Amino acid sequence: MSTRREKIEAMLADDPGDTFLRYSLAMEQEKEGDHDASLGGLHALTKDENPYVPAFFMAAQQLARLNRIDEARTYIRDGIEQARTQGDTHAAGEMSEFLMSLGSA
Repeated sequence: MSTRREKIEAMLADDPGDTFLRYSLAMEQEKEGDHDASLGGLHALTKDENPYVPAFFMAAQQLARLNRIDEARTYIRDGIEQARTQGDTHAAGEMSEFLMSLGSA
């Protein structure tokens, strides 16, 4: 039987540009402890023509768990800006709260 990651990878082979599948793969990679691959996938999603706002938040949270606080702050600040640009005030608010929880630098 295939793992969740293998199923996602198979679907991505058919549709490599699918944002949600790419995001799902990054989340599976994090669960498996493959942080470099996960963060790489999330980073790619933040660089798309229409950046995927949740990718900023998930990357920042993962970086914070890895005690890479300065990098987490950068992602969350960029995510707040992108959320505002896209009119997603809810996401911007959630990310602002997370930024405050990281403390000032």
